[in-house]
Amino acid sequence: MLRLEGHGTPKTLCRCGLAAPRFRCHDCFGTQMFCHECILHSHTRDPLHRIDMWNDSFFQPTTLRKLGLRVQLGHAPGDRCYNPHPSSSDNFVVIDVHGIHEIALDFCGCASAQIHYKQLLRTRWYPATTSDPRTAATFALMEHFHLLSFESKVSAYEFYHSLARRNNNAGLSVIKDRYSAFMRMVCEWRHLRQLWRAGRGNDPNGIHATTAGELAVQCPACPHPGKNILQGWEDEPPWVRWKYALFIAIDANFRLKRKAVSSDNVDPSLNSGWAYFIEEAAYKAYLAHQVGVKQDRSTCVNHNTVNLADTKSSYGLAVTGVGTVDCARHDMKLANGVGDLQKGEKYINMDYLVFSALLAFTVTMINISYDIACQWHKKLWARMEGMPSRFHIPRDSMTIRFFVLKFHLKAHIDECQRNFSFNWSKHVGRTDGEAPEHEMGPGSRRDTLDDHFGDWNWKKITALGCTLLHKIRNTIKWKKEHEEGLAELERTIQPTLVLQWRKEVEAWEEDNSQPNPFESRYAPITQAAVRLQLAELEAHELQAGINVSLHTDISPSRLITAGIDLQDQHSLRHRSSEAGTTNTAQLKPEVFKLWLPSELQPTVGCDDRLAAHEWDLRHAQALDALNKVCSHLCLRSHMYIYKDRNALIEGMEVRKCASVDKYRCARNALLALSHQLNRSGWDISLPPLLDSQVRPMGDMERQGTGTISWIWLDSHVDNSSSENERVQDLEWCKAHARANRWSEEVELLLKEMRRVIAFLRWQAEWWSERHSSQVPESPAEQEGLAAYAC
Repeated sequence: MLRLEGHGTPKTLCRCGLAAPRFRCHDCFGTQMFCHECILHSHTRDPLHRIDMWNDSFFQPTTLRKLGLRVQLGHAPGDRCYNPHPSSSDNFVVIDVHGIHEIALDFCGCASAQIHYKQLLRTRWYPATTSDPRTAATFALMEHFHLLSFESKVSAYEFYHSLARRNNNAGLSVIKDRYSAFMRMVCEWRHLRQLWRAGRGNDPNGIHATTAGELAVQCPACPHPGKNILQGWEDEPPWVRWKYALFIAIDANFRLKRKAVSSDNVDPSLNSGWAYFIEEAAYKAYLAHQVGVKQDRSTCVNHNTVNLADTKSSYGLAVTGVGTVDCARHDMKLANGVGDLQKGEKYINMDYLVFSALLAFTVTMINISYDIACQWHKKLWARMEGMPSRFHIPRDSMTIRFFVLKFHLKAHIDECQRNFSFNWSKHVGRTDGEAPEHEMGPGSRRDTLDDHFGDWNWKKITALGCTLLHKIRNTIKWKKEHEEGLAELERTIQPTLVLQWRKEVEAWEEDNSQPNPFESRYAPITQAAVRLQLAELEAHELQAGINVSLHTDISPSRLITAGIDLQDQHSLRHRSSEAGTTNTAQLKPEVFKLWLPSELQPTVGCDDRLAAHEWDLRHAQALDALNKVCSHLCLRSHMYIYKDRNALIEGMEVRKCASVDKYRCARNALLALSHQLNRSGWDISLPPLLDSQVRPMGDMERQGTGTISWIWLDSHVDNSSSENERVQDLEWCKAHARANRWSEEVELLLKEMRRVIAFLRWQAEWWSERHSSQVPESPAEQEGLAAYAC
């Protein structure tokens, strides 16, 4: 590198043999030096290269313009025009991948010459304006920045100024003046590329005939009547028509805020509702009409997005986020399904986006997933009546179902977890429902996001072949394992019970007003319930004048409860400290014994009342821990397509291990207390939990055991108990649903694979029709059009 900074091996003459070599090119191959005439001659086809000049001490940057090179448009490189028209001020700036260049540019002034901006375009230089252009960017530079903005999210400001630094701070005043021109070219380039990809340049009616959402890249795996599904699909029976259902997911992204720095009048959108963002004027008019409508409060958990939508501060912000409607199975943005949020996540915003996106579809079955679907779907049809008539859908002749995204469902109350679950509802497969610049004005911001959404959809489409193949391979494997798991479970249950439970599930699937088979019909034994029972018992005893407390400030049950809670915290600290270096000379709080009744030696003796309190609490603790182990295992098995979410999976593994430790701790305590209290039979329902038994229900093949782990079975309990029978009923219902969902997923994937091929064939024919309907201006354009259609 040091050698390259110097002259290298000195030569007295250039290769032409006429003069001393003093110039070399940064961008040509090799380090050969040339004389003044040779460097100009060799760069008639490369007028944007960077040149260094040897000044007898070191190389200093110069330009081809300073050396006398003039760039002639409208003629072959090296040819001169007899009537050249120099650019304004004879100081033309071209932005290229190598840097920002000032050149001497001549437009062609012949009688047959094109207008100036067309001469620039035909040499693959994009002009900053159509009127007297003085700045242009090469197509290579625009394509380079376009891809970088997609893949690295680099801002135009950072990108432009990184190019400016390559000029060694030369001509910075001229360079900085061109930044606004570069931003304008970027906005236009994005817009024109979207029009180009959508075939708008091939339509004889012109760009202004573009319809709403036409620039959006459509999902080829979703059902599109007339494109990728056969005629007569609407007449199929319900048990077949579900395969033609549309799955959509609603989401809000509050990271995409925008300050109030401009307006639509100053910076209008070029797309104007032609891609993913809805048409802004009609959207804002609707929101203004609904400004006085108050949002109902959540009856589920305290959803801030619902309860604070009317009060959330948005000072200084024109936009607080972006609402989107996606294809839920393939994670692609839907046309006219994106819009700005002005004050949190309000129903009226999301209503408008959903019904706007549905205009492009004529399917009669729709599955809608939303993290607050349990609240949003209430009064939806009443709100629809207050919307523009074009958004009214014939819901009486449609089947529309609502779901909560799988990884949000656990945050909801039990009723929502039963009624809005993808896992327990038929005909959904394994769908889960889960996809800074200088301050932009509102229009260019929407156009930029439209462009990014289009690139995201396009990348999804190009990968669909591999993605669907990977999914079908995994799904067939999981279908087999869950069907084997269900069969193994049914072998432990009386056939008459299985038949009865199957009828209950089918009745609920056909009519959700029937009893929900996934709803527990008895109060489960939980630590919280036991604590409440003990507290109420002690309160009644105090009213009756009975007080057996060891201290005036704490009751017996509260004493044992606090001890168990402390023990759980000690266990967590001890687990975390095992990974580090411990000082054995220093006593740690987590190694202290708390001397609960279960930790006392039999010879010491303990009040039977305290021991009984701990027994009840430990029994409930063991059941709670076992339920959490099963819950974590279910979630883990659902995440086979989310292997890149390592942090989430790792966190789930930590919680599963903590639940296993808690179960073992509770069981050891029960074992110690059983001798003092003469309790027996409890260990049948709560046997030892080995590491090999902590596995998903459908994991027999991988473990090589050939049997389901006892944590999923209830054959070890007394089936004469109606409560135990109901536990078994719930486990069968869940196993039955899991097996059905995987089986449905196979059918959906096969249908989607066929739809993708049919959609792409339809699109190829569509391009051929555009080709035949276009009347090109010249044979060269005819040839280029045919090449693009191919």
